Amino acid sequence: MAKKAAKKPKRILLKLSGEALMGEMGYGIDPDVILSIAKQVKEINKSGVETALVIGAGNIFRGLSAASAGMDRSTADYMGMLATMLNGLALQDALEKLDVDTRVLTAIEMRQLAELYIRRRADRHLAKGRVVIFVCGTGNPYFTTDTAAALRAIELGADMILKATKVDGVYTKDPVKYKDAKKFTELSYMEVLKRRLKVMDSTAVSLCMDNELPIVVFDLTKKGNIKKAVDGKKIGTTIS
Repeated sequence: MAKKAAKKPKRILLKLSGEALMGEMGYGIDPDVILSIAKQVKEINKSGVETALVIGAGNIFRGLSAASAGMDRSTADYMGMLATMLNGLALQDALEKLDVDTRVLTAIEMRQLAELYIRRRADRHLAKGRVVIFVCGTGNPYFTTDTAAALRAIELGADMILKATKVDGVYTKDPVKYKDAKKFTELSYMEVLKRRLKVMDSTAVSLCMDNELPIVVFDLTKKGNIKKAVDGKKIGTTIS
């Protein structure tokens, strides 16, 4: 499977965390960061790679954190889903300012804002070269946007998931807190699950394992890394 990840893919799914959009602001959306991401997405899309995105909402609202503070988990998760719509629309605006044809597809119906997710419709948009942004997760509480990314990638036959983070791969422990943390260049799905490495949640990793879908975890803050990952260059950590 590692060889499959090294080839230039026809179709990819880029998973962006909500935190990636806020830059150094601490909350919300940093216009410079979202423009930088949009430029990188445009570059790979214009090179002929069919590009889909799933965005989290950690820069606006975290359902799990709200639930742990006493809010009903389902209510908190739905609020988080709505926050992903805000991020999706912001990214769509940034891409369209760069003349990239873009569609936002939502798992929760909001006719005035986006198209309802239908697999065949999403597949058609991608085949036409449009960038497709998936929002509102799976439309169900108790499922993360990581799981939504794995599900959409599998449904649409993506060749890989690119998991964009603030660190340059997967480590034995948090490299920000621990200087002795060691980086993995390659991992198996089972190693991720057994070690409980905080890459993606276990449901997402299991889905990718069952469907042999490679995951590349890399540092989004370094410009050009999305293209490097797509081109099969050795960056970050490959899970396969």
